[in-house]
Amino acid sequence: MESMTVIFWAVFAWFTLVNGSPASVQVGKLPKAKNVSWSSYNFKTILSWGPKPVNYTYTVEFSRVGKDKQRNPHCIKTTETDCDLTNELDIKGVYTAEVLSESLRGMTSDHVEPPFTRSKTFCPYNDTLIGRPKFTLTTSEDKQIVLIIHDLITALHKNGKPLNIRDIFKKNLKYRIAYNKAGSTGKKIRTVDESRADFRLDEGQSYCFSVAAYIPSRKGDKMLGEWSLPKCSAQEHKTLFEEYEPAVIGGGAVIILAFVIAVIVLIVVCCKRAQRQKITAKETMV
Repeated sequence: MESMTVIFWAVFAWFTLVNGSPASVQVGKLPKAKNVSWSSYNFKTILSWGPKPVNYTYTVEFSRVGKDKQRNPHCIKTTETDCDLTNELDIKGVYTAEVLSESLRGMTSDHVEPPFTRSKTFCPYNDTLIGRPKFTLTTSEDKQIVLIIHDLITALHKNGKPLNIRDIFKKNLKYRIAYNKAGSTGKKIRTVDESRADFRLDEGQSYCFSVAAYIPSRKGDKMLGEWSLPKCSAQEHKTLFEEYEPAVIGGGAVIILAFVIAVIVLIVVCCKRAQRQKITAKETMV
């Protein structure tokens, strides 16, 4: 009996050395996550991947370059395919993330690394997409168009207060303003450092404006945020005295008066001529 037991454990040990432990076999066969990618909009940052797991789970590990790995408690042994890391990342930190495939039963081994897929690097400060800003148009007393931009609120908070993009980017935040005369396709671009811009344009004419956040420290197409929807100023309807100078109005009045007098004179002359013709005709008949 003892010899049979020895033989059994010998066979088991040989099988384990050749094929690995049961845990390693199971973990090794798990599929890897695919399409691991970052998406971030106004600093709301989500890590996503696929496919939807069947009979296994995912765990997310993320780390700042050169630092230890961390885990979000909501993204451990999860069957979801996304993980919200908005509040886990330093704004200017550069991060990578790994999505590990793990067994439902927790059969893991310290000697067997679960299959994983690593993301590309991501930095919230440089990579988050800035959305469409909102703005208002008013007219100042000296007839300038005043454009006021409302800094976007982000998903980040400090001391319980939501942060806007000006709080984060500070002086590095600028705005690009595109504008054109209503009905015209030719646009002009102006860059401003603040959230206000004054325009001295043709009085009474309607102009259309669009605005986008501009961060010059970024690279490529990430420097410019989304363009806002266009908004147009009201077209001012002026009175005759506002539209023309007094001299022009006076000159026009003189011309009109002269025309009226000429017409009256012409009518009088025509009437007198007609009367003379009648008198001459009567005298001839007599």
